[in-house]
Amino acid sequence: MLRRVRAVLVTPNNTTLLIKRIRPGIAPYWVIVGGKVDPTDASPEDALLREVREEIAGDARIVSLLHTIETDDERQDFYLATIESWNFEDRTGPEFSQEGRGEYLLEEIPLTTTALDAVNLLPGEFATMLREAIERGELLAVQ
Repeated sequence: MLRRVRAVLVTPNNTTLLIKRIRPGIAPYWVIVGGKVDPTDASPEDALLREVREEIAGDARIVSLLHTIETDDERQDFYLATIESWNFEDRTGPEFSQEGRGEYLLEEIPLTTTALDAVNLLPGEFATMLREAIERGELLAVQ
């Protein structure tokens, strides 16, 4: 089974970091930072911290597991984490240098339902869960 990890990264400004994907022939969409758990990763959490370093050159602190989506062939764990600093220009993830992958743009958006509703965050099931957590005020209490 393919295993992926992703992080809702809460910044000191009560914003979150999303990656806008622009690919030929597909409407733009947004995802949260993360990726595949590699066999060399000691744990899913270690994989997540590696992905944060690769994708945005940042160091995150994992707070908790927020949500899991599981299908027959894939499991995605979504974590809540905090981050103090990052530098998208220093990213090192292998996907950024592969031809035909389209554009990756880092965007910082407020942790509000209005801001979340303005983007096409995927997967949809996670976007719904995140919106509900924002409405309940659960994400801003982590700082």
